Amino acid sequence: MKYFLSVIGMVMIIEGLPYFAFPEKMKVWVQKVMEIPDSSLRKFGFALMGIGLLLVYFGRNGVH
Repeated sequence: MKYFLSVIGMVMIIEGLPYFAFPEKMKVWVQKVMEIPDSSLRKFGFALMGIGLLLVYFGRNGVH
């Protein structure tokens, strides 16, 4: 559980950094994301989850 909380904390730091460092650019970026079709966002999200799953797998089992 400690490891899980550490990972969630690191994700929150990485996710929050652009909003802290570049708030005006993030507002513009969010408006652009609103224009992207839902199907494209779903495909992108699915791809990111797949890549994340692979990274976790290789991180836990080692790259052979």
